[in-house]
Amino acid sequence: MKQNIFKSFTFSTFFLLLLASSCSSDNEPDFLAARELQNESYGNDPKQKMDVYLPAGRSPSETPLLIYIHGGAWIDGDKSEFLQVKPLLEKEFPGYAFISLNYRLYDFATGRNGILDQEQDIILAFNSIENQLADWNISDNIVLAGASAGGHLALLHALKNNNSDLKGVIAFFPPTDLTELYKFNNLTALGLGAVLGGTPSTAALNYQITSPVNFVDPMDVPTIFFHGDVDTVVPISQSELLKAAFQNKGVRHQFTKVPGQGHGFTMTTNEELIRQAKEFIGEF
Repeated sequence: MKQNIFKSFTFSTFFLLLLASSCSSDNEPDFLAARELQNESYGNDPKQKMDVYLPAGRSPSETPLLIYIHGGAWIDGDKSEFLQVKPLLEKEFPGYAFISLNYRLYDFATGRNGILDQEQDIILAFNSIENQLADWNISDNIVLAGASAGGHLALLHALKNNNSDLKGVIAFFPPTDLTELYKFNNLTALGLGAVLGGTPSTAALNYQITSPVNFVDPMDVPTIFFHGDVDTVVPISQSELLKAAFQNKGVRHQFTKVPGQGHGFTMTTNEELIRQAKEFIGEF
């Protein structure tokens, strides 16, 4: 009888150990495998979505995060814009997790979702992201990037609303002083008048509080930005104004003027500029 009990106990113990080993083996690769989370909500509006790209082998100590905000003049565009530069970013920022954000776009029919609302979307997205960093098993070392209107929203968040552990900002041909940009041409004035609810005379406060140059201070995060010298959508003077503000406040920055290119760069140029961005940002 004792022998049978011993045999039963031995077999049961072996079976449980084998089962535990099997579960551990199955779960561990799933946890460490690369994952793509599409259309994750960070708010209640259908446009408040994000795509999350988590690399294999990630960990809170070894996996920084880069968040990308798309362009589109505050009225158009989509987070899928990120896919155009994703291979370049993965090459130059190996081991990073990436998030591409959508945000509410201005609606001409209703007059809703202007820049002030979009600013709040970025704040809401950051709050949601920070609450999920541990679940995603990634670091709170964050780089914020964006192009055109997305570059503006990235700069506005970093310089005005930053309560995160931002390590740097990367901006491509960004609007920075919306009062000055209003003067560029009639089409620009029409667009800004819509997304800001008036002109610099009738809605002066809106222009002031949504212009990143007005929030530069010595404690700002390092910022690198790029602008083509023949940009006919956002004039290069917008980046020159930001450069002057950074110089005046002693903020670490790097401004690259891209000769002969406009509002959008060639793939070869993007590859070089993203390489510059990684060198500027450095390692954490």
